[in-house]
Amino acid sequence: MPHFVIDCSKQIIKLKSPEEIIQKVYDTAVSTGLFLPEDIKVRINPFQYYTTGNTNDNFIHVFANIMQGRNTEQKANLSKQIVTELKGMFPQVPIISINIRDFEKATYCNKEMV
Repeated sequence: MPHFVIDCSKQIIKLKSPEEIIQKVYDTAVSTGLFLPEDIKVRINPFQYYTTGNTNDNFIHVFANIMQGRNTEQKANLSKQIVTELKGMFPQVPIISINIRDFEKATYCNKEMV
């Protein structure tokens, strides 16, 4: 169920392969024990055109969309672990961040549910 969507500057995928970056986020999410490994989905969107505070500094931002039910401490830990791993992977990248959004169970639907 959790979806991790990685937005980044195009240069990021020249430093490490998309597969390596995706695997790092996936492995980190698994390590938290918050999700079943087979439920975790990770995607990456490299951007050629962007601005970060009126600069072209490289960036990585992860949008984590997870099913409601985790507490603030669990979500904060997930955020810190993913940023820590990406920071280790990309020490030269000045902007690495994440935000977590909860899906409402009552409004979530996939094809298995209809």
